[in-house]
Amino acid sequence: MIETDRLLLRRWHDDDLPALTAMHADPEVMRYVGDGLPRTPEESAAALSGYERDWEARGFGLFAIELRTPDPGPVGTVVGWAGLAVPEFLPEILPAVEIGWRLARPYWGHGIATEAAVEVLRFAFEYARVPRLVSVCHVDNAASANVMTKLGMTEERRTVVPGRDKPVVVTELSRGRYLRGRA
Repeated sequence: MIETDRLLLRRWHDDDLPALTAMHADPEVMRYVGDGLPRTPEESAAALSGYERDWEARGFGLFAIELRTPDPGPVGTVVGWAGLAVPEFLPEILPAVEIGWRLARPYWGHGIATEAAVEVLRFAFEYARVPRLVSVCHVDNAASANVMTKLGMTEERRTVVPGRDKPVVVTELSRGRYLRGRA
């Protein structure tokens, strides 16, 4: 569990499924994800189970983001996720650990993604001791690219996701560069 002034980053609970399902059902949220289509409730349930399996198998995963303050929503509201995953959808960059985030649309533009991602970055480098992080986003996803820049990540390459023909940018940040920046 990680706390900031506004957020609680924690492991997933079964009762988080409605919030995850609602977020995955929003076409705007899913526009740059996978095939760009909303997910069914069954797909969201499978994703939630997978998030917890990843934690158990790897010792890291996706944190649920819960609000600790009433702005921009009710305390206790799960507004999305931020965390670490293995980007198996892009084999050319493996082995790698990816930092990522996804928020429900009402919570866009409040700095939540950046606030959560900063803490996940710290968790990755200081506790999980990951040597290098990547982040992948669709070339048109300016909001995610902005978060990557705020994290200090730099472009490593542009490529296309196999089987999806989606152009993406891959950014990276090494643990060494992160630690030098904190000194």
